[in-house]
Amino acid sequence: MQLFLHRVDLRLNHTFTIAHDSRDVQPTLIVELRDGAYRGFGEATATRYYGITMDGMVTALESIRPQIEAYTLTDPETFWADMHQSLAQNPFALCALDQAAWDLWAKKQEKPLYELWGLDPANSPLTNYTIGLDTPERMVEKMQELPWPLYKIKLGRPETDLSIIRTLRQYTEAVFRVDANCGWTVADTLAKSQVLAELGVEFIEQPLPASDWEGAKMVFDQSTLPIIADESCIVEADVERCAGYFHGVNIKLTKCGGLTPARRMIARARELNLRVMVGCMTESSVGISAIAQLLPLLDYADLDGSLLIANDPATGVTFDYGRVIYANSSGTGARLLTR
Repeated sequence: MQLFLHRVDLRLNHTFTIAHDSRDVQPTLIVELRDGAYRGFGEATATRYYGITMDGMVTALESIRPQIEAYTLTDPETFWADMHQSLAQNPFALCALDQAAWDLWAKKQEKPLYELWGLDPANSPLTNYTIGLDTPERMVEKMQELPWPLYKIKLGRPETDLSIIRTLRQYTEAVFRVDANCGWTVADTLAKSQVLAELGVEFIEQPLPASDWEGAKMVFDQSTLPIIADESCIVEADVERCAGYFHGVNIKLTKCGGLTPARRMIARARELNLRVMVGCMTESSVGISAIAQLLPLLDYADLDGSLLIANDPATGVTFDYGRVIYANSSGTGARLLTR
C-alpha cells in the first residue's frame, strides 16, 4: 500500500459556535491508502478542544509510514489492532487511517461497505441538521436556509437557551434536539427538560460537564427528556460507564479511533439497552460517507458535517430532506474531487 496525506481547510458556510468554541475554517486531514488502482479514503479534523492538531496527526502517521506501506491489508480489524499499538495516543489519526482501510478493503471487493457488513440501509434513521449557537434571529435565518425535518440546536447559555427554542419553534414544526455541550448545571437541566419537552424537543445531549457523574445520575433519574452522552462517551470503556447515567450514547469515530471500535461500542450499547447515536465533527464527504455505513445500526444520526461547508473536496453520500443517499459505488463511496 501507499500512504498519501491531504491537508484541507474546510470553509464553513457560517461561523460555527458552540458553548466552548467558535470557528469559520475547519482544518481536516484526509488519509488515502492506495493499492494499485484502488484508493481508500478516511478523514479526521484538527480539534482544539481535544488537543488534536494537524501537525500532530501528520507526525503520528509519518512515524509509522514504513509499517503502513509494508502492510498487506486482508482484514481491517486486524489492521486497526496493529496500528493501534502506535497510534493509541492520537485516536483522530487512527480514525482516518481506519476509515481509509475499510474503504480500500470494500472497494477491492467492489461492494459497498455496509453490504459487506450485512446491513440493510432501508430503515436507517434520518440525520439532523445542526444550527450553531448565535442570536435567535441568525439561528432562524440558518434554519430557513435549509428546511429540514430534524434540527440539532446548539445551546449552552442558560440565560437565553429557552428563549432561543421558543423563537425557533415559531418558524417550524420540525423535531428539535438540543446540545448544551457541557454548558448547564443539574438545576438548569431539570428545570429546562419539562419546558423543552413541551416545545417539541426529542432529547438533550450532554448538558453537564463530562466529569460530573454525580450530577449525571441525578439528571438521568429526574429529567423529563432522555439524556444522551457525548463528551462523557469517548472510548469503548465509557459505554459501560454511561449505563445508568445516560439514556443513550453519541459515538464519534474520531474520538474512539474509527469504524472498528465504533462497531464494538454500538454492540455493547445495545447489550446495555442504551440508545445509540453516531455523530460527526465538521468533516467533508470523506468522513461523513464513512460514518454513514453505520446508519442501519443506529437510533439517531448526526451526519450533517458536509452540509455545513462551502468547499467540500470530495463526493460521497448525499442528502434528501434528512435521508442519506448512498453513492452508487463500492466502499464508503468517497472520492476526492481532485484525484
